Amino acid sequence: MQPAVKTDYICIDDYLAGEEVSEIKHEYVGGVVYAMAGGTKDHNQIALNIYSSLRQALRGGACRVFVSDVKVRLKALNDELFYYPDVVVGCDSRDTHRLYLCYPKLIVEVSSDSTERLDRREKRWAYQTIETLEEYLLVSQDRFEATVFRRRKNWDAEVFRNLNESVDLNSISLSLPLSGIYEGVIQNR
Repeated sequence: MQPAVKTDYICIDDYLAGEEVSEIKHEYVGGVVYAMAGGTKDHNQIALNIYSSLRQALRGGACRVFVSDVKVRLKALNDELFYYPDVVVGCDSRDTHRLYLCYPKLIVEVSSDSTERLDRREKRWAYQTIETLEEYLLVSQDRFEATVFRRRKNWDAEVFRNLNESVDLNSISLSLPLSGIYEGVIQNR
C-alpha cells in the first residue's frame, strides 16, 4: 500500500510569496498554512499599547520592535514554522530578511479565550526553542492578566493580575505597568 500523499503541503517560498499578496495573514506549520482570525478592538489596543511603550524605550538603540505584520521563523521538532506574534523585538544583526525574524529577543502574544491554549502551549513551546529568545510575554484580552516566561527562570510562568503591578521585561530593561498595557480598554471591563 502506498503512503498517503499530503496534498495541502505548501513549500516555504510559495507561502512567503502568497503572504505578500494575501489580504489575510496565515501562519505556517510544517508545510500547512492556517488563516488567522481577525482581532478585536481590545486586542489591537493592547498590542499597540505594548508596541508604543517598547518603541519609545528602544528608540535609537540596536533593537527594533515590530507589530503584527512581521513573522517569526523557527524550526521545532524538524518542522519549519512561521508565526505572526502581536509584538516582537529583534536585536540580532543576523536578522536580514525583510519579511521575518529568526533571532528575536522578546515575543508578545495577546490572547483571547479562543487562542489562549495555542499561545500558552504550542506557540510557547515552539518559541522556547529559539536560541536568542529571552522572554515570552502572554497578555490576556479577556481579563487583566499578563504572564511572562523567562529563559533564565527555566521558562517558569510569572503572572501579573493587579493593575498596580508592573511587568519587568529584563531582556530589554523595561518595566511595563499593567495599567499601561490595558490603557483604553479598562473602561470596557
